[in-house]
Amino acid sequence: MPRDKTLSHIKVNKAIKEEFLEKGFEAASIRSIGARAGMTSAGLYRHYADKEAMFNAMVEPLVDEIKTWTKRHTEQKYNLVDAQAENRNLFGESFIDLIREVILPRRDEFKLLMTCSSGTKYENFIHEYARENQTAFLDAIGYLREKGYPVIDIDEEKLHILLSAYLTACFEPIIHDYDDQKLDKYLDTIQEFFMPGWMRIMGLS
Repeated sequence: MPRDKTLSHIKVNKAIKEEFLEKGFEAASIRSIGARAGMTSAGLYRHYADKEAMFNAMVEPLVDEIKTWTKRHTEQKYNLVDAQAENRNLFGESFIDLIREVILPRRDEFKLLMTCSSGTKYENFIHEYARENQTAFLDAIGYLREKGYPVIDIDEEKLHILLSAYLTACFEPIIHDYDDQKLDKYLDTIQEFFMPGWMRIMGLS
């Protein structure tokens, strides 16, 4: 992409992000985005086919990173179980690490997913992600039981409540724009509160 077009694309993306963060996907308008970027609607369409393509471009890199991290995290845990790693090492990495490594560097994009995605294919992303984690958690409990860990039986309804509470607690400081220092302390508190319970359920305490 030539330098002048690259700079124009950066300006367009900045305008798109600002518009969606301020108004959400459904209330955002191409005309308003164009005004923010200092170009006509026709000019915007040289960058993106439509409003949905604009929103997707903002959030897809984050979504891909979340899925990549989650897949790697799951594979790592199964490898540790197979290697008969000590209990404390099996829970060395948690969802808090996903937030710090992947989500926080893309706070704006995460807020788009959480609060601005109604009307897009991503409007249920967080709910779907929680459901996927619920399934993965139950599978992991079954695998740990096969390997001889004294896991505690837990039904899907109870697990859903616990995961929802955990994810909601983790997301709140990002949605409310806590500064880095306050957010870091908040996440440490969440880790200290929830981790003993997760370890007990999975027979690792």
